[in-house]
Amino acid sequence: MNKILMTAVVTSLVVGPLSYEAAVSKPADTYKQLDLYADVFEIVRNQYFKPVTDEKLVEASLYGMVSSLDPHSSYMSPKEFADLSSNQIKGEFGGLGLQVTQEDGVVKVESPMDGTPAARANIKSGDLITHIDGEAVVGIPLDEAIAKMRGDPGTTIKLTMRHELKGEPFDLTLTREIIKVPTVKSRIEADNVGYIRIASFSEQTQPGLDKAIADIKAQVGDKLAGYIIDLRNNPGGLVNSAISVSNTFLDSGEIVSTRGRNPDQIEHMDAKPGLNKTKGVPVVVLINGGSASASEIVSGALQDHHRAIIMGTQSFGKGSVQTIMPLKNEGGLRLTTAEYFTPSGRSIQAKGITPDIEVRQSKVEDLEQGERLHEADLKGALPNPTDAAKPNIPAAGGPGQPSVSATPATTKLDAKAGKGADDKAATTTADAAQATPKTPPVDYQLARAVDLLHGVAMFNTHG
Repeated sequence: MNKILMTAVVTSLVVGPLSYEAAVSKPADTYKQLDLYADVFEIVRNQYFKPVTDEKLVEASLYGMVSSLDPHSSYMSPKEFADLSSNQIKGEFGGLGLQVTQEDGVVKVESPMDGTPAARANIKSGDLITHIDGEAVVGIPLDEAIAKMRGDPGTTIKLTMRHELKGEPFDLTLTREIIKVPTVKSRIEADNVGYIRIASFSEQTQPGLDKAIADIKAQVGDKLAGYIIDLRNNPGGLVNSAISVSNTFLDSGEIVSTRGRNPDQIEHMDAKPGLNKTKGVPVVVLINGGSASASEIVSGALQDHHRAIIMGTQSFGKGSVQTIMPLKNEGGLRLTTAEYFTPSGRSIQAKGITPDIEVRQSKVEDLEQGERLHEADLKGALPNPTDAAKPNIPAAGGPGQPSVSATPATTKLDAKAGKGADDKAATTTADAAQATPKTPPVDYQLARAVDLLHGVAMFNTHG
């Protein structure tokens, strides 16, 4: 393959023309780099110790090029893009229920999905996956590792894992299941508190939230003390879904803004009047280190507008927007195209949402692992633009919005570890890891949220 043809192969995979304005380098410099790429391509193609197809070399270079930008951008082969599209349409796939990322070639868990084999096995945010079925996954592309974990429902898979590089490796044998993208669950807590668990943001989230609110109102009526919106271990999802959920609690004002590469690429998403279904009812939002992306949009919007009390621990800190683009070879590109900001102008990139009231899970329950993986811990993570522009200075409010401190006051409520605090230590057998305890652990964060809403209700009654 000559150099001119090589350049044509690379550029033909990109959707849309490249403008000179968008290019970082001058055209002459760009062609020199492409010429170098073609030289290396030819050397590898002709002198590697065994034959390698042109398709494999080009595809590998695309994987490396895009994944080097940041932890969330990636190239997808035609099969991977087709699988992604199919999963988005069906909302289900065969697998373990893990949201994962990659750092220094190691696969790391962002969060498990509710009600999946991964969640039942007590896999935590920050856990490392070193081997799949005895084969090392260090250094292989993330998409390949994900493909290895997916498979036909009913088949088993052995994961070799470590907890945050501490302790000895241990094996878990899990059975793949049909993983349905979770939406919304609800129930009544303590007779008069509406608990709503949002495990991800999809097209089904808003209808599920509407139904949950209606069900809670029907059961509790005027006795309703408030809502608890549980966004813990919610890795995110569709931005439009997060905007819609936020609008369920807001009458007006900005929900989120996104800022692209050019200064004029700023888009403001505002709440629409008439969609607030929770007027006057107190709200507590629970977050933790597994709450990311769309979860942080909702938390940041409700916090900046003083519509909810944010409780729990620091969120993950993913403040970038990815756009999925189809390519001419029927593959796809997941590319970071913008960053989003809360109504007050805060960027949570590599920082996260700081809760108004910090509440950690008690050591007895161990539902909150001590050292969680956060966006800032990922190799190549984008820096926080607010810190870069104005270090240690709160961001000013957006147009028509009040200025809100970038670091809200935080109250700490730490649970004391009771007897048997070490009983929840990591086990090395699959049976022990997947066993269902006789007595469900107490959710300390949820209990404190219920107490807070009861306190607010009592204050309002006697006020």
